[in-house]
Amino acid sequence: MSQEPQTAADPDARSGLSPAPTLHVDALLDDPETRIVVCCGSGGVGKTTTAAALALRAAERGRKVVVLTIDPAKRLAQSMGIDSLDNVPRRVKGTEDRREGALGESAEPGELHAMMLDMKRTFDEVVETHADPERAAQILANPFYQTVSGGFAGTQEYMAMEKLGQLRARDEWDLIVVDTPPSRNALDFLDAPKRLGSFLDGKLIRLLTAPAKLGGRAGMAFLNVGMSMMTGTLGKILGGQFLKDAQTFISAMDTTFGGFRTRADATFKLLQAPGTAFLVVAAPERDALREAAYFIERLAAESMPLVGLVLNRVHGSGATRLSAERALTAAENLAEPGIVDQTDGNADVRNSPETHGSSDSGPADAAPAADPDRPVDELTSSLLRLHAERMRLLAREQRTRDRFISHHPEVAIVEVPALPGDVHDLTGLRDIGDRLAAGHTELS
Repeated sequence: MSQEPQTAADPDARSGLSPAPTLHVDALLDDPETRIVVCCGSGGVGKTTTAAALALRAAERGRKVVVLTIDPAKRLAQSMGIDSLDNVPRRVKGTEDRREGALGESAEPGELHAMMLDMKRTFDEVVETHADPERAAQILANPFYQTVSGGFAGTQEYMAMEKLGQLRARDEWDLIVVDTPPSRNALDFLDAPKRLGSFLDGKLIRLLTAPAKLGGRAGMAFLNVGMSMMTGTLGKILGGQFLKDAQTFISAMDTTFGGFRTRADATFKLLQAPGTAFLVVAAPERDALREAAYFIERLAAESMPLVGLVLNRVHGSGATRLSAERALTAAENLAEPGIVDQTDGNADVRNSPETHGSSDSGPADAAPAADPDRPVDELTSSLLRLHAERMRLLAREQRTRDRFISHHPEVAIVEVPALPGDVHDLTGLRDIGDRLAAGHTELS
């Protein structure tokens, strides 16, 4: 099907809305002041693919880039031709050569590295970095720590923040692209540091750390009182050994708790800094855009620098002048025998006065044979009905998009058309990058 370029402003003009600002992706990626790009949004809207495509495009335009994914499906590794990703950045092959015409003849080739967050390993690294070897070994072997580091609510989001802080502190890359965790609530990435702070400041934590802070007999006396208070309730629910492991772990971790909070606050401020750019990714669906709108409002409330919205998987048609209603009418006409006659010759024979009432047994008076045009009619009718469905889908997406723009007219948008298949290699990622940077939507 032929592709007809259509600017992002055209749909707005048809709907009576002011044109939405256009998101200029290349200008964002080429700006040396842009050091972090965070792709966020609800699950299943293409965040991972968008993050990978942006990282690849930036690298092939001369920047040294690392992309961090938290996607357990490992699609990023597969699309980049890597067997597997782990907690260590790995060089992506095939991006060293400068793409023709990307930045001009004098452009230096960039680099692309990719990694996937290992939540537990990142937690282990934090312990090993901020505790002496003996205490670190005690913490890592503690059963309570093993439970917390592997599955405590919010740990993945916090460790994503921790890893982002580590990468930025190394100052090894020009650009860090982050694919946020695929959680039900996309705001978990921003809330993780605050939730961790609430956990560390909670009453149970203060009670369990008090003996270690008091020390000596007073500490043991307090511990006995505290444990006796909890034994009758928490002990029955959680078990005495669990509480003992928790107290041992928290006592050992007490010296590093302040470091957790300090680094969480520093990373949160890093996300507010001018060098950070948030890209909200959504599909032209009601729930996805509602989540995107909520995220945009939250970013504004937190003073996070939003640069725009990537509207993914937008459908289009090369025959928009044929409405759904007209297509259905034509399909119904074709489906009814005799309503539409495809051949003038047959019409002349059927309407000829010599053929009506004749006693001749010639072909004109024989029982009607199977119409050779019927298979063509049926195929045409099916295509018309498919076109009608597509036009209804386009109208629904347009209404959803218009509703979003009416509430957030200041948000810059770039649209990416729905593709017939999944992206599974660098060529596909380059195609997505080209479409992201085009500055307009090419609907097919």
